[in-house]
Amino acid sequence: MTGRRGRCLVLVLFLALLGGFLASLPLAANPNERFVKSQGVDDERKGKLWVLDFKFRDPRLIKVNIPGRGQTMCWYLWYQVINNDPEPRTFIPEFELVTKDTNPPMVYRDQVLPTVQAAISKIEDPTGFYKIKNSVTIAAEKVPPTLSKTAVPRPVTGVAIWTDPNEPYADDDEATRARKEKMPKLADSNRYSIFIAGLSNGWALTDPIAPGGSPVVRRKTLQLNFKRLGDRFFMRSEEIQFVSPPEWIYRGSALTVPVVAPKKGGEDKKGLGK
Repeated sequence: MTGRRGRCLVLVLFLALLGGFLASLPLAANPNERFVKSQGVDDERKGKLWVLDFKFRDPRLIKVNIPGRGQTMCWYLWYQVINNDPEPRTFIPEFELVTKDTNPPMVYRDQVLPTVQAAISKIEDPTGFYKIKNSVTIAAEKVPPTLSKTAVPRPVTGVAIWTDPNEPYADDDEATRARKEKMPKLADSNRYSIFIAGLSNGWALTDPIAPGGSPVVRRKTLQLNFKRLGDRFFMRSEEIQFVSPPEWIYRGSALTVPVVAPKKGGEDKKGLGK
């Protein structure tokens, strides 16, 4: 009997210690998180091209009282970048949300809004474990490499935020409100894509769109497609759904290519990232 009681006591102590250990760990990964691999490195660019892995959750909605705007509906994308390259890499993100079902298609750029970021952190990171960054602060430090193929990755967590400038603000005058009333609204869109540039140093140079124009620089970009159920009058985060698969594309960019003077004795046709 004594032996059985001793074993029971040991089991109770073990469970108590296990419970305390688990309580000290960060929350388990959200089952809705999606992981996009970098697809490796192209053979012809081996050693020159790097690509970060990207983990994300489906976009969510949050209403925040933004100074000067009042109660504002915001879209946001929680994400993590993971570096499997042997060298630290700087992530300078460009997030664009583009509607597919408005005429014309509307393009929304990620915004740095401290009030909104603080409200999001209270929901997505209440303990401050992930130290969520915005599109400016995430570029301040390089993304550390994963130490080995068997090592635990060292992700950096960020958030991209969008608001609709065509929605009325609290301090808009009557003329501005009338003008915005005629504009397409993000809340009316049910199909859109999010384009993420900055995850790679890869780019390609293509022919000008118009004769005599400048060549077009196309950056290696991740495209994520989404659909939203319902209408603007009953909007919930749960209605936003990812449309598989994610796509790596080369998308037109406003970047310009530096002109490299030919070397003496011959031409130098090598381009950056090629």
